[in-house]
Parts: sequence; C-alpha cells; structure tokens
Amino acid sequence: MTGVRSFIVLLATTWAFTICFAVWMMFGVTGIPIREQLGLNSVEFGLLTATPVLSGALFRLPLGIWTDRIGGRPLMLALLMGCAIPVWISSYATALWQFLALGLVLGLVGGSFSVGTPYVARFFPKEKRGFAMGFFGAGTVGAALNMFVAPWLIDAYGWQMVPKVYAAALIVTAAIFWGLSAPDPERPRTSSSMLSQLAVLRDPRVWKYCQYYSIVFGGFTALSIWMPQYFKSEYGLTIAQASLLAMCFALPAGMFRAFGGWLSDRFGAHAVTWWVLWVAWICLFLLSYPRTDFTIHTIDGPASFGIALSAEFFTALLFVLGIAFACGMASTFKYIGGDFPENIGAVSGIVGMAGGLGGFLLPIMFGAILDGTRVNSSCFMLLYGIVWVSLTLNYLTEVRRAPVMGEEAAQPKASQA
Repeated sequence: MTGVRSFIVLLATTWAFTICFAVWMMFGVTGIPIREQLGLNSVEFGLLTATPVLSGALFRLPLGIWTDRIGGRPLMLALLMGCAIPVWISSYATALWQFLALGLVLGLVGGSFSVGTPYVARFFPKEKRGFAMGFFGAGTVGAALNMFVAPWLIDAYGWQMVPKVYAAALIVTAAIFWGLSAPDPERPRTSSSMLSQLAVLRDPRVWKYCQYYSIVFGGFTALSIWMPQYFKSEYGLTIAQASLLAMCFALPAGMFRAFGGWLSDRFGAHAVTWWVLWVAWICLFLLSYPRTDFTIHTIDGPASFGIALSAEFFTALLFVLGIAFACGMASTFKYIGGDFPENIGAVSGIVGMAGGLGGFLLPIMFGAILDGTRVNSSCFMLLYGIVWVSLTLNYLTEVRRAPVMGEEAAQPKASQA
C-alpha cells in the first residue's frame, strides 16, 4: 500500500479515536451539573466520572485480541455505531444508578484505542511504527475537544444536549471512517485461541509496560476528568472557565504524543520513559503543595504571609505535565511495537487495560482522599507518591542496565583501557 494511502488511513482512524475519546471523557464536564443536580459527594462524583473508564479499560484486552483475529476496521465501525445508542439515552437519565449503568455501556468507546493501535501500526514499516502509533494516540486530544465543546453546549442548551450531540458525532464519524479506511494489510492469520494469545502475559516485559502505562495514561485520564471540577473548586471559576484551563493539560497531552513517538524512534523508548518520569515527578511535587498561610512572631509582632500557586502558574505546570505524559504514552507503545510485532493487538490490549484501570481507580481515590483530607491538591500528592515509587523501580530494574545518560560514549574508552 502506498505511503499516501497509509497516511489517509492513519488520519481517518485518528479522527475516529478523537471522537471516541471525547465521548469517553464526557462525564468529566457534564458530571459537574449532574453532581449539583443529584447532590453527590466527592467519592460519588469520582465514581460517576470514572465508570466509563472502567468498561473501556476492561474491554481493551479482548478488543485488542479480536483486532488481531478479525481486523481493526469492522471493530472500530461497530464501536462507533453501537455506542451512539447508550450515549443518546444517557441524556434522559435522572438517577445515579442510571448514569453508572449507561456509563458502563458507553465506556466501550474507550476500547477503540486497542483496536486502532494495531490497526494503524500494520500500515507502516517497523522503523516508523513509533511515529504512527504516537500520531494515532494523539487522538487523546479528544479530552480537550470535550472540554471545549461540552461547556458551550451546557451554557446554551443544558447538559442534556451534550450526549445527544456526541451520539450524532459518533454516527457521522462512523461514515467517514468507513469511507476512508482500508482492510488490515498484514493482519496475522491465526487460528489460535484467546487463551493461547494470553500466553504473552508470562513475559515480564508486558507487566513492566503495564506499570508505565498505568502512570502516564491512567494519570492523564484521571486528571482530564478531574481538573474541570478542581479549577472550579480551587479558584472559584465557572464551568466554561474551568474547562478552558483544564484543556491546557489535555490538549498538549494529545498533540505531543506524535512528538513522543518521534523521540522514541530517535532516542529509544527507555530513554524517553526515564526522563518522562523525572519531569512528572518534579511537576507533581510543585502541584502537590496546598495553599498555606504562615504567621511568624517577630520582634515587631506577628508577620503573616501565604504560599499558593496562582491559576496561571498552576496551569503552566499542568501544561508541562501533559507533555510529559504524552511522551510517556508514546514511548510505552514504542516498546510494544518493537518487542511484540506479531502480538501488537494482544499486548496493546493488556497494557491499555492497565492504563484504563488506573484511569478508573484514580478519580475514586481522588474523591476518597479529598473527602478525608479536605485538601484539593491531595490528588497530586497521590500521583507524586506513585511516580516516586515507579521512578525508583525503573532505576533499579532498567537504568543500571541501559544507557540513558551518555554511558555508551564511555564504554569504548573503558574497553580500550
């Protein structure tokens, strides 16, 4: 297949994933008026926003395996058309259990990642798969699209209009995708059972990549659905203003994923992942610090001052964190494309499921910690601790064995001596 045709397929599939991701993150914005309408606490709000992420995560594994078996094109079309129904129905929900039940069904659109990743990878040679999968992964910019479109619809027509518009967008996207996509050119012809394909779980590298992805993608997903209400609560902004600032995190996390794929092709997946963890660790340390007031007793009497991140500086840190997470997502799948070329669907499904489960559990944990501590920045404290542990594990298991800080240049000299 020609390079132009392959790139058209990549564009069409990326657009489909963008719309799917916007739908997947829908409750991150519509959940704010729904929370007020139903009187939900922080844990219930976290459960509401995270429920679609759960089903999307759980189905990433079987969808990845089915993509290897029957192809990505029919599966992507089925997700786009099938999920439009529960999305539309959710506009009529009036109770928390109804939102949770519908969220589980419409959350299947999140599984589109495990379908699209192996699908687009097979249109490109191995040396360009990092870029291709990174470009496709840039569809996570759908989270930013949701933060731009949903607040406008809520202000103009009420939150019930959002799922109706999104359902129509899924149908239109299905037609566009089917017209521009093509059958998988190199899909493995295998009669092996799903159980035999899961034998790849015995490879410790798969679990390592699950660890990485649960941080970068799980953290991205969780913060994308948590940040609108965070800005609203911490800085007293409207839904539209809060979503606009939260978009400064979600937008680079999508747009820079292709850049992360290019970096991984050029410098290696491990080097990119290592520095991603360091940048995330520093950003989360600063974001974790809560608003604090100090009173110092001087010889002239009490002197008070406070420490707090301004909305502008806070948003700038989120922007950098979003870029780091984007590069980390791309580098993880560069690992997969290089190490498991014959099982991309199965492995990407497993790793994607781990990332999605992280995106499901984290918002609920955010809500539980917030209800317990009453400190808004406690969500960043949790992520900071997780990244710190992962950075330590990464150093102990990989850095001592892989050159990431110029060790390669020193090795020839040492051997000559």
